[in-house]
Amino acid sequence: MKNLYQPQPVKIEKIEFLSPSVKLLRLKKRLNFVPGQFVLAGLWGYGEAPFGPASSPYQKQYFDLMVRKGGTVSAAFHSLKKGDEITVRGPYGNGFPLDFFKGKDILMVSGGCGIPPIASLTEYLIKNREDFGRIYLAYGATNPDEILIKDMVDRWQKSVKVLLTVDAPTPDWRGRVGFVTELIKEMKVNPLDTVVVMCGPGPMVAAMEKILKSIGITDRRIFISEERKMQCGIGKCQHCATGEKYVCLDGPVFNYDEIDKNFD
Repeated sequence: MKNLYQPQPVKIEKIEFLSPSVKLLRLKKRLNFVPGQFVLAGLWGYGEAPFGPASSPYQKQYFDLMVRKGGTVSAAFHSLKKGDEITVRGPYGNGFPLDFFKGKDILMVSGGCGIPPIASLTEYLIKNREDFGRIYLAYGATNPDEILIKDMVDRWQKSVKVLLTVDAPTPDWRGRVGFVTELIKEMKVNPLDTVVVMCGPGPMVAAMEKILKSIGITDRRIFISEERKMQCGIGKCQHCATGEKYVCLDGPVFNYDEIDKNFD
């Protein structure tokens, strides 16, 4: 019987700075996952942390993690070099309901370091572009240096309308300035035929939900990818409990009305 707790050693194939505080780790391992699922990645002596793969689910040679330097585990990851090993177990949880999305317009909203599951979903949507209607990606960052998907935007723009905005522009920034919620004005949205996917800071999600509700998109058509402290990944330790839900088992993708007001 497979041991669900057993971490597997994985070699780092590539390391890339995406911003001053975020590194991409490319891990040499085939990972069969649905966009929105997560893995627990760790380093012996430091612990584990949950990460949503940021690469295409069709990529069979490797998968990518975006790691923002913050806690003990992520700081340890930032000290690693190409060729070093970390441990990975998973994937765990429920991904986005891709069959439900078919035939509909898709609006993806992300802010800060919430982009990894959205990036993976975008890759899936582009690969299956004929199955969906209009596709938008609204992405906000603190400043231009914190935009984590610069290298992907040109390629994505051929199939997806990508709208970028920053809170604090630099002198050479020529793009939009303001909150990501303001980007809804640039989209053609049919509330009866649109699903919304969000991952990002809580205030962003709450503000966007109010705007979406005001134009007729119900909470049952809004899907959010939530992160909460997870340790076991399989619903045993209760660290990720929120109300009557476990993020690792019932999520990390939820309908908005499933966990509205549950998170502390």
